[in-house]
Amino acid sequence: MMALVEVEGLRKVYPDGTEAVRGIDFAVGEGEFFGFLGPNGAGKSTTIKMLVTLIPPTEGRAVISGFALGRDDRRIREVIGYAAQDVSVDEDLTGRENLVLSGRLYHLAQREALRRADELLELVGLSDAANRRAGFYSGGMRRRLDLAQALMHRPKLLFLDEPTTGLDPQNRRAMWDELQRLNRDGTTVFLTTQYMEEADTLCERLAVIDHGMIVSEGSPASMKAELGGEVLSLSFTTDDPDMLQVLIDRGAAILRGIEGLAEVREADRTVIANMRDGAREVLPEALRAMEEAGLDARIAVSPPTLDDVFMKITGHALRDEEGKPTGFSFGGRRRVKR
Repeated sequence: MMALVEVEGLRKVYPDGTEAVRGIDFAVGEGEFFGFLGPNGAGKSTTIKMLVTLIPPTEGRAVISGFALGRDDRRIREVIGYAAQDVSVDEDLTGRENLVLSGRLYHLAQREALRRADELLELVGLSDAANRRAGFYSGGMRRRLDLAQALMHRPKLLFLDEPTTGLDPQNRRAMWDELQRLNRDGTTVFLTTQYMEEADTLCERLAVIDHGMIVSEGSPASMKAELGGEVLSLSFTTDDPDMLQVLIDRGAAILRGIEGLAEVREADRTVIANMRDGAREVLPEALRAMEEAGLDARIAVSPPTLDDVFMKITGHALRDEEGKPTGFSFGGRRRVKR
């Protein structure tokens, strides 16, 4: 697969000394759906802003569709589309007028801009709202209009910076369908996201980024497969930070003594362990051990997720507020499914 994006040693240091991106290397193949997965502040948006020529890199090189970043920026802008985190539509214009304006800015003739606008309104499901002012659109409709604007000039490469942030599940799924259709039709997509399910569903290949560094790279399936079998997690509900650490230390020590568990590790408010294949019998053993120790613990067993991958690599959860186990309790003996 020919590389459409090649990045070597890309680094960004802001004037206040913040090193947002720390010398990363990666490539994106032509026709690929590639993703950057990481939490807020990981360096995702800074990387994408450098690649779309909005901010200059401090060091490193990047080549996009054969054009060198910093030397051929105008040519790069001609072959890419970009949808930022913040939706950029003119609320005083209709959906069609927004698209035509975007097309004219890309030097499309008026007739071609109108034709392309109608084509894209159909693609993103906004034909019925084409003549309504964008100020009356819902959040999901504005996101889709913003995506359509990025596609007006038929870019070879589409950069999307967390395009579904703030959308409800139905609109998020609709956006996923549109992005998958675009990719099937030949558009190369570079997506940044902090949503595990989004990365797992859409991306053929991922670079996991944390604190400005790429810490892992591969397909979602291969990353999860490296963890082995299912994952057992142990968590506690106390709000006392000192007591929490005591409970985590005791819980981790107990799990390390159970045969069939591997790579027991502490992460945030949780203890995580990989279950060796065929080792489901360790669950009742873990429950008994927690009871005997008098620990009021929550235990969950699940297939490995990208958050488990992230936690193993970095020692902390990707999104603390997402993916928390819920279930039914048996008083200090909580069996949880997630």
